[in-house]
Amino acid sequence: MILFKEESYKIIGAALKVYNTLGHGFLESVYHEALKIEFDRANIPYENEKDIKICYQGVELKQTYRADFVCHNKIIIELKAVSKLEDSHRSQIFNYLKATNHKLGILINFGNPDKLEWERKIL
Repeated sequence: MILFKEESYKIIGAALKVYNTLGHGFLESVYHEALKIEFDRANIPYENEKDIKICYQGVELKQTYRADFVCHNKIIIELKAVSKLEDSHRSQIFNYLKATNHKLGILINFGNPDKLEWERKIL
């Protein structure tokens, strides 16, 4: 069983439309703005740049995490525009999942010149 399969499929489909239209080479903020348009067109519910509280051993920290998107109120979307995803990017999304108790994160990279990269990360 794949966690949030249908929702993930639609999110990645929207990202593919953005990548196929713009290609690689833009700043992350360009892809972010274009993805908002595709989410709206695909009726994917999202919160843009949502501040998420982080707890440490039951204590809420003053520092917050700003998710690029939270879709369907349960999937964290982290965008990158780098030539290749690295372990530090993967660690980042795992940390966000742990800190927020969300179960699924999708790491999307628009910077690869050959293809859109995405990885589903499950906590």
